Amino acid sequence: MTAAVLQLLSVGASAQDLGSAARKLVHTREACSRDVAEGHARCHAHIVLDRNGEDLVTAAPSGLSPASLRSAYKITGNGSAATVIAVVDAYHYANAEADLAVYRSQFGLPACTKANGCFKQIDQNGGTNYPGTNKGWNQEAALDLDMVSAMCPSCSIVFVEATSTSSANLAKAVNTAAALPGVRAISNSYGGSESGSTSYESAYDHLNIAVVVSSGDSGYGVQFPASSPHVIAVGGTSLKTSTNSRGWVETAWSGAGSGCSTVYAKPSWQLDTGCAKRTVADVSAVADPNTGVAVYAPKKFGTKSGWQVYGGTSVAAPVIAGIYGVNGGPVTYGSDPYSHTNSIFDVTSGSNGSCGGSYLCTSGTGYDGPTGLGTPNGTAAF
Repeated sequence: MTAAVLQLLSVGASAQDLGSAARKLVHTREACSRDVAEGHARCHAHIVLDRNGEDLVTAAPSGLSPASLRSAYKITGNGSAATVIAVVDAYHYANAEADLAVYRSQFGLPACTKANGCFKQIDQNGGTNYPGTNKGWNQEAALDLDMVSAMCPSCSIVFVEATSTSSANLAKAVNTAAALPGVRAISNSYGGSESGSTSYESAYDHLNIAVVVSSGDSGYGVQFPASSPHVIAVGGTSLKTSTNSRGWVETAWSGAGSGCSTVYAKPSWQLDTGCAKRTVADVSAVADPNTGVAVYAPKKFGTKSGWQVYGGTSVAAPVIAGIYGVNGGPVTYGSDPYSHTNSIFDVTSGSNGSCGGSYLCTSGTGYDGPTGLGTPNGTAAF
């Protein structure tokens, strides 16, 4: 990293400051290993590192705040306690409620606790027989809970813990979440191979619930469950401040997943012609760690938590899930953004890999793979 970036990190600079100092120069690590067996998934969170190659932990928040995210995506509503957003992750996060309380207090968001009925934490069967723990997935869960809170601070949250990273257990957790009263959106920040996934696809098919899935963090290429035709697949962008009328500018993040499914049929609302099957993604939001978000999460070592900076489409998915919560209206799978493109910011530049220069990996005017239709301009498209 350059001296300018290191200085900014040392004083807890904002993500937009990091981006303007040196684009694509922050070093990161992935919260979850890529070495997963077929029939399993990995989370998509990236964690910014310090000059020593350790997770960057600062005394005060660094990275995009709820106010910045809401400004960028023109979100003015706060949602309702009657609207429930479910977060599905693997393994048990014992400090979830306490860590979430620190994040929400720091940014002036209303308390969301088990005691006041806002926060609920259950296992994949709906009970409290919690699974074992895993630090990487705990960090992922902290990110998801914080981003849902940032976008829909008055929504209720249910955190559903799958027993393991197996597609079967994650699918069970999604079905459990969907069966809970009041659930309008389910955030899923993980993915794996499409191979063998048809056995679990039905778990992501819930009319009137926005099942939101991150598109991946390895660049051009398709993962499941983002490739399900019944979900809202969320790609990723780089987001930084601008002097334009919006006040922000976005380009496609190089790590965002996208492409053409080899398994699943194209839903009727997708009209792109370069992919005969399901195309990923549908919409997008910030994901680049260089323009990352502030998260209060477990540290890599020890039992304590601290302020860190995260990226990955694991940021984008819960951001979009939170916006669905603010909207609060009916959901018809992923079709709603396609009929409200005037309420989406088109992202027209950037690429996530090599695909012969086609829209499947290259952003341009209108629909493209890395960013889908674009990013939220208010809640009307959701």
